[in-house]
Amino acid sequence: MLQSLYTAATGMAAQQLNIDTIANNLANVSTTGFKSQRVDFQDLLYINLKPSGTPTSPETNTPAGIQIGEGVKPVSTQRIFTEGSVTNTNNPLDMLITGPESFFQITQPNGQIAYSRDGSFTQDGNGNIVTANGYFMDPPVQIPTDATAISITSTGQILATIAGSTTQTQIGQVELARFVNPAGLSAIGNNLYEQTAASGDPIVGTPSSTGFSSIQQGSLEASNVDTVSEMVNLIVAQRGYELNSKVVSTADTMLQDIDNMKQFP
Repeated sequence: MLQSLYTAATGMAAQQLNIDTIANNLANVSTTGFKSQRVDFQDLLYINLKPSGTPTSPETNTPAGIQIGEGVKPVSTQRIFTEGSVTNTNNPLDMLITGPESFFQITQPNGQIAYSRDGSFTQDGNGNIVTANGYFMDPPVQIPTDATAISITSTGQILATIAGSTTQTQIGQVELARFVNPAGLSAIGNNLYEQTAASGDPIVGTPSSTGFSSIQQGSLEASNVDTVSEMVNLIVAQRGYELNSKVVSTADTMLQDIDNMKQFP
C-alpha cells in the first residue's frame, strides 16, 4: 500500500516539472528567437515479485511474471529547434537566420562566445553592432559615423553607404555557428546559449555556404511556441497531476480503513 503513495508522488513531481516547462514556453511566446522545450520521462525500476519464465513444472514456466512499477522520472528537457514564424520589421540591423541549423555568435562581457537565434541587433554610441544588452556580435562590426545606409546581403556581408558616395563599402562580415547536436546547448538567459560536451564544438562558417543558413535583412524570427499545443499539453499535465493526487488520497483512505480495522478485535 505504501508503494502506491511513493509511486503517485513521483507522478505528481513529474507533472509539476511538466507544468513548469509549459509555463516557461507560454511566458516566452513573444520572445524573439525563443525555442520551446518539452519534458522527456522514463519509468523507474520495477519490483519483481515473480520473474517471467519462472518454472511451474519440469516442462512448463510462467509466460508472464509479476512486476510492480515504482513510478516515473524526468530525464531531460528537450529543446525544439524548429523555425519560428517570420516578422518583418524593416529595421536595417535586424537579421533573420533562414534555417534552423545556425546561430549568431555573441561575445559576452567575460569574453566567452555565446550563441543566439535573436537577430534584433542595434548599434551603441561607438557604432558597434550589439545586442539589446550591449553585447558585441562576433566578429565585431563597427558602423562608420558618416554612414547613410546599411545593407546586409544573404551571405552576411555588411555594406555601408558613406556620405558623399554612391557606392557601398563592406564594413564587416556576419559569421554563423552550427552544432552537431544543438539540443545539447545550455540556455543561459538573455536569448543566449553556451556550448556543452553534449552539443559538440561549434562549426563556424559564412551564411549561405554549405551547411549554413542565409541571412535576411529587416526581419526577425518569432518564438516557435505553438500556443494551442501548449494549452492542450497544460490540460493533460494538470489532469495527470490530479489523477496522481487522487491515488495518494485513495491510498491514504485505504490505510485509514486498515488502521480502523486493527482497533477492533
